[in-house]
Amino acid sequence: MSRIGNRILTVPEGVEVSIQDSIVTVKGALGELSCDVSNYITVEVADNQITVKRINETKIAKQMHGTANANIANMIEGVTKGYVKGLEILGVGYRFQPKGDKLVINAGYSHPVELEVPAGLKVEGVSNTEITVKGIDKQAVGEFAANIRKVRQPEPYKGKGIRYKGEHIRRKEGKKASK
Repeated sequence: MSRIGNRILTVPEGVEVSIQDSIVTVKGALGELSCDVSNYITVEVADNQITVKRINETKIAKQMHGTANANIANMIEGVTKGYVKGLEILGVGYRFQPKGDKLVINAGYSHPVELEVPAGLKVEGVSNTEITVKGIDKQAVGEFAANIRKVRQPEPYKGKGIRYKGEHIRRKEGKKASK
């Protein structure tokens, strides 16, 4: 039994949910998102409430039940509030430089790394060492933040690199530990 799949989602004011074939579209103040729901799942909208049901009790239907419910809930939250992911960079000379639709990262390499900001996302510089990635699609925000972090992952000895805001990096002691 999927507890997440069985939860009933409420549609907030100003949000419009429409279902056509197996595509669920959510429109809100910040934009519009749509996702394709599995053939094993049916979605019903009635009285500002969304219910997600599976058509049979096969294993794949049970797996997709909670996933579909969570994806619809993420779309509703995205078009009402949006998603924000913060990143910070530590290291001498390391810095972020947002320039329009590009993000330039100086992370200790012989050259600056340029990343193209995907459509629908916004990168804002809080300072030289901090940025925030904003957007309405939770998956796109998380994926682009992970790609930025991949440029220079934090290392365990000095903690230098790019990390998420508030992320704890486990530190190692170094050469002293062997003696």
